[in-house]
Amino acid sequence: MKILNKVLPLAILTVCTAGISYAQNVAVKSAGNVSNVQISGQQVKLTTQNAFAEITVYSPSVIRLRMDKQPLQPDFSYAVITKPQPSKVTINQDENLINIETDSVKLVISKKPYSATFYTLDGNIISQDEKGMTTSWVNESVTTYKHMQDGERFVGLGEKTGNLDRKGSGYTNWNSDTFGYRTDQDPIYSTIPFYIGIHHKLNYGIFLDNTFQSDFNFGASNNRFSSFGARGGEMNYYFIYHKHVADIISSYTNLTGRMKMPPMWSLGYQQNRYSYYPDTEVYRIAQTLREKKIPADGITLDIHYMDKYKVFTWDRNRFPDPAKLTAKLKDMGLHLTLIVDPGVKTEADYPVYEDGVKNNIFIKYADSTNYTGQVWPGWCHFPDFTSDKGRTWWHGQVKKYADVGVDGIWNDMNEIATWGQKIPDNVLFNYEGKNVSHLQGHNVYGMEMARASYEGYLKANGNKRPFMLTRAGYAGLQRYTAIWTGDNRAEEDHMLLGVRLLSSLGLSGVAFTGMDIGGFTGNPNVALYSRWMQIGAFSPYFRNHTAVNTKSAEPWAFGEEALEISRNFINLRYRLLPYLYSTFYQATQSGNPVVRSLAIDYTFDPKIYETQFQNQYGFGNSFMVAPFGGADSFGAVYFPEGNWYNLYNDERISGKQEKLTRITVTKLPVFVKESSIIPMQSLIQSTAEKPTDTLTLHIYKGNRNNNFVYYEDDGESYDYEKGSFYKRLITYNASLKQVVINEAEGNRASKFRYIEIQLHGFDGVEKLSLNGKSLKPKKEFVSLLMPISTFDPQGTDNVAEGSSVQSLIIDNNKGRIVLSY
Repeated sequence: MKILNKVLPLAILTVCTAGISYAQNVAVKSAGNVSNVQISGQQVKLTTQNAFAEITVYSPSVIRLRMDKQPLQPDFSYAVITKPQPSKVTINQDENLINIETDSVKLVISKKPYSATFYTLDGNIISQDEKGMTTSWVNESVTTYKHMQDGERFVGLGEKTGNLDRKGSGYTNWNSDTFGYRTDQDPIYSTIPFYIGIHHKLNYGIFLDNTFQSDFNFGASNNRFSSFGARGGEMNYYFIYHKHVADIISSYTNLTGRMKMPPMWSLGYQQNRYSYYPDTEVYRIAQTLREKKIPADGITLDIHYMDKYKVFTWDRNRFPDPAKLTAKLKDMGLHLTLIVDPGVKTEADYPVYEDGVKNNIFIKYADSTNYTGQVWPGWCHFPDFTSDKGRTWWHGQVKKYADVGVDGIWNDMNEIATWGQKIPDNVLFNYEGKNVSHLQGHNVYGMEMARASYEGYLKANGNKRPFMLTRAGYAGLQRYTAIWTGDNRAEEDHMLLGVRLLSSLGLSGVAFTGMDIGGFTGNPNVALYSRWMQIGAFSPYFRNHTAVNTKSAEPWAFGEEALEISRNFINLRYRLLPYLYSTFYQATQSGNPVVRSLAIDYTFDPKIYETQFQNQYGFGNSFMVAPFGGADSFGAVYFPEGNWYNLYNDERISGKQEKLTRITVTKLPVFVKESSIIPMQSLIQSTAEKPTDTLTLHIYKGNRNNNFVYYEDDGESYDYEKGSFYKRLITYNASLKQVVINEAEGNRASKFRYIEIQLHGFDGVEKLSLNGKSLKPKKEFVSLLMPISTFDPQGTDNVAEGSSVQSLIIDNNKGRIVLSY
């Protein structure tokens, strides 16, 4: 008995110790000590106790780190399209450390055990692995842990709900069909695993290029670390360091690609609903837009145009002649966009299905039978867009739409959405010949569908720019498509969430973004609808949309006041098209967005992250938009550093202050940054219509220097890539008191014969000098919005709000123009 008493505790101790050993050595496995180092040019290869690693300098500001438990496989990415560029790199090592230094950043790898720390060249820590955690595995999941710096903030990560500053939150990337999602719901439709960290006057970006389900923790349920990882595959991330957030976004989009110039018509107002049918209803909507003088460029058809929801078909009772429909709409200055889903109904004698089976292009189970899931048409197969064969087959299908004059494709349900929302893990994707499971192929499927549609339209239409819209996507989607934020609700908090989603997408390299104006599900009241239409006018993709079985949501459906408010801001949008188009051109060059989170330009100002101010955003470099609910009467607006002008009356406001502002349902609070240069044109009813021959340049007096690249091309082809464009750098020099319109570039003539310069805030200026010749400007009253009628029969019409400016008109010659004041 005494022997048993001694043995039993020993046995228990042995079992417990074994359990501890298992937890330490098996359940969580870290990289361990570095045992071998190979240095070759700009690359370092490591072997550690439990992993294999590869560190590559991509540019002076971008360093890539790869790590896996087994030897690294040949490189492949759907997102990254660039190769490492030759850079000046110094690499040395000793017994404990490996030092990698570029002209921009220094990376120090500790060997015992492995960990990575990034420094500025003067020795400040930018980012460091959390001691004792670094990169580690739990079964097949891999995670890198970063030490949480004091006061650190996190922004970006693509289409994510919640606050502008992600600190304290955790997120999962798994593209999901989330109808009417909550304002805190995660995940939703798309995956962009790229974020920007901010602390101690330093910025950095981290892009995790892994298409498995990924997880990001920015201090959720802990105060020790931030982390990022994936549920399979290798740890593969790019570390980006610049002093400015805009440069981080530029480097990220240099890796993942930038958008091409969109067709001009896609920047106009788009009228949608689920659904417009038959064709007579489409004609009625088009005619009403024109009769009521509501500028518009597009109408979109939802799934009811199809024959029993089958893709690449038309319901011939509802739409007997699609080619005639598109031709009539184009005669009215309107372009047609169609919804297209990936599911192909499994129906005998349905040519699309029969051809897909014949060509063997569908995703499959592991036993080689085609996967079948249920969506709108019923049971369906799904093309494998991760194979060249599947995409090529899709090219031939979308050509059917191009051939009848459809100009836009709306790629929907491409998460992949199926009833039940659970595709089995053992469904296989070709993944460019690598044959992977659904776990790895899921998140990239939507982007590859958009790519297939985009490439198909390029083949069908040659030099004509297509318009693509997608609901789901992955990092790099900006190369092929615009994106919208899915099935939102007609609620005020959803409207404001939509603004933050666009800002976050912009921080993540996506410039062409939009949301369903007015809310997809539910019915907005007049005030909410009016405010949302105003915000839509200051969004990249301006689309009004609503669901089936909701009330009509056209501008005239909410009464005369809402109609006038909507028309006012749509008119303003069309007058601003020269500014907006030039801003899109900048997106093609730098990757920076149209909707600019204030974190881009005022990164270290803590006020912009406060809940009451986090919805404010920049629209290009000149405007700051302050969204509020439609029923609000007063609201606090925060003005960052510098001086600001009220867009509507030129009231000047000093920066670095919050100000209580009167708010009305008729005007969205919008402000102009000092020294701004804003080109505008005369009002048109669609982009098919030519404006008058005078371009108006609005110049706002300020104390800082500024420049603006003005850009024109034909708005529809890729001839601009061959030099057929018109471009001018316009500078504002506050110290020299000059506005300089530099010599025109490109071999295309401007569509404007004259330039009218309107000077805002130049009250004391009586004389100007144009290329050395004295001129006296004339004073004008400028109003950007028409007054809203007073509908009380006892009342009087409202007076137009505006501002007094100094104005002069000059010839738009190609030479250098210097205006001194």
